[in-house]
Amino acid sequence: MKKNTVIVIGLGAAGLMASGSASEAGAAVIGMEKNPQPGRKVLISGKGRCNVTNSGDLQDFIQAFGKKGQFLYGALTRFTRDDLLAFFSRYGVETVTERGGRIFPVSELSADILNALVKHAKSNHSELNYSSPVDKIVIAKGKVIGVISRNLEIATDRVILTAGGSSYPGTGSNGEGYRLAAQAGHTIVTPLPSLTSLETREDWVPKLQGLSLKNVELTLKIKGKAVETKFGEMIFTHFGVSGPIVLDMSRTLVESIRPALEKAVQSHNPFQKALHVPEGAELSLNLKPALSLEQLTARLQRDFYTGGKKFYASILKDLLPASLIPVMIDLSGIPRDKAGNQISKKERDYLVQLLTNLPMTVSGLRSFTEAIVTSGGVSLKEVDPRTMESKLVKGLYFAGEVLDLDAKTGGYNLQAAFSTGYLAGVNAASKT
Repeated sequence: MKKNTVIVIGLGAAGLMASGSASEAGAAVIGMEKNPQPGRKVLISGKGRCNVTNSGDLQDFIQAFGKKGQFLYGALTRFTRDDLLAFFSRYGVETVTERGGRIFPVSELSADILNALVKHAKSNHSELNYSSPVDKIVIAKGKVIGVISRNLEIATDRVILTAGGSSYPGTGSNGEGYRLAAQAGHTIVTPLPSLTSLETREDWVPKLQGLSLKNVELTLKIKGKAVETKFGEMIFTHFGVSGPIVLDMSRTLVESIRPALEKAVQSHNPFQKALHVPEGAELSLNLKPALSLEQLTARLQRDFYTGGKKFYASILKDLLPASLIPVMIDLSGIPRDKAGNQISKKERDYLVQLLTNLPMTVSGLRSFTEAIVTSGGVSLKEVDPRTMESKLVKGLYFAGEVLDLDAKTGGYNLQAAFSTGYLAGVNAASKT
């Protein structure tokens, strides 16, 4: 074993960046990946397009991670978004900024991102080993002294653990990193699926399967109290709702009722099925957020009046998507063949209420199989944010999703993986 050797466990976004930065800083790097190839999750991120980062400023990034965002200040200032874009440009990957500040490779190919990361590591002489699972990090007297892989102990005094979270377990992110960290004495905040679709209880929701709605407003309520409202796009599914604003809202839901969800995890395996959400979580959908209640009421008055003897179902065609009309007819209780000029004020007011406050009861969070990220992981209290080194074990570093860090959609999570990976790499390499 060469002097100044760093072993990196897990070769995803954070691990590859850690490998490249550590070797570039002068360390002899041995990367260990249990899969036959690296970066499986990178390849599927952003539906294969890879939303690598966001155009927002530093404060936007900090806020995207909520209360834990301040932990990332050091990493995000040491390896910034501009540093990341310059890094990819150096390896021939140019980027483009899209709606919401999301930044993608111009090629729209996540493989280009992965290839750049691998090239960076290899060009700096990192030794990348695939199909090489790590069974244990060996520790003695509070210091790393090696790792065990396939019953073979490899000596080292520096290890970077970047084995990912629990989301998309088919890519290899099945919680192994948490097991290794726990063996090393670290506290693991219960992993929960985040940025995932939501299951709902109402029987009319599956009837709308495939219906995509744009420019709608969705509000999350916990025990009747509104905790978050988002504007944008969503889609109905056979089990509930999904789409950009729903995924982000699922993260808020997890944060809001984490203790109850942790109890639910104990009763079944969230890798295999949806996580039950206790009663009290509700979604309120405003189908017409561009109109005030007064404006919407006036429009319905006009539509019903000018419609004359035109049936209620026909009048709704100018107001709603076709698949939503029979559902709204059922929910409103107004007969589909009732003439517009016969609809009462009470019926009209109730329709306004449904159009602006359509309630859905949240019954479940979809499983880790579908979740984009994991909420939970290695406790941040036990990691030095200036170096990413463990406060409990000398020579042990962390980066990426194995940490108790998760943000909303938009490229923030990948930037955090790259920034923490870089910081862990350079500090592990410079440690004497």
